[in-house]
Amino acid sequence: MSQRKRASRRRQPRRAQAPPAPATLNPQTTRPQTPFERELTTKRRGEISELAFALAAARHGFGIARPYGDSERYDIILDPAHLPSVIPTVAQRKPAKRRACPEQAKRHEANLLSSSAHTRLIRVQVKSSTQLQCGLYRVNAHRRINGRAVPYTLAEIDFFAAYVIPEDSWFIFPLAHILGSTAVTLSPKRRRKPHCNDPYREAWHYLYQPDGLEFA
Repeated sequence: MSQRKRASRRRQPRRAQAPPAPATLNPQTTRPQTPFERELTTKRRGEISELAFALAAARHGFGIARPYGDSERYDIILDPAHLPSVIPTVAQRKPAKRRACPEQAKRHEANLLSSSAHTRLIRVQVKSSTQLQCGLYRVNAHRRINGRAVPYTLAEIDFFAAYVIPEDSWFIFPLAHILGSTAVTLSPKRRRKPHCNDPYREAWHYLYQPDGLEFA
């Protein structure tokens, strides 16, 4: 019995393990990531970007539709038929300085109605980016076929919309302007050096009159 007691006295108390340290921010990160930027999968990020584009386009006055399923190359369909720039309303028209004859007024009204009848729908492919690479955001402008990057064609989409998530800014590209490209680079707002794609930042005016661009 005495030996057992002496052996028990020699035992050292087990040190309690320290709890894991709370997750800290990366020293190289300037700010914590928002839940929107902390994506679970690329597909989920793409779905959120499509919803963000639909909201932004609706605020610009476009009608919004989505294709059934995901077999098409475009993500969003825009209907510009009701935009004021396409069909000016009576309140927006400037009063004529001289009184026009009734026949000329009817002819002008018929031209407006015919132009609205021929307004076509716009097919838009939406992509997004969250991280900087060499000081620029990079957005893929292609789809993959058998593991190979293939650029979009004019027979598939009309416009390419790139969303910079950390800055909540859009770049609107007519596909004819980036035809054959598999990726586009976008400059952040704080960048002082001009970039070739800066004119496409918030370039919603390209969507107002798509018939002025060349398509297949």
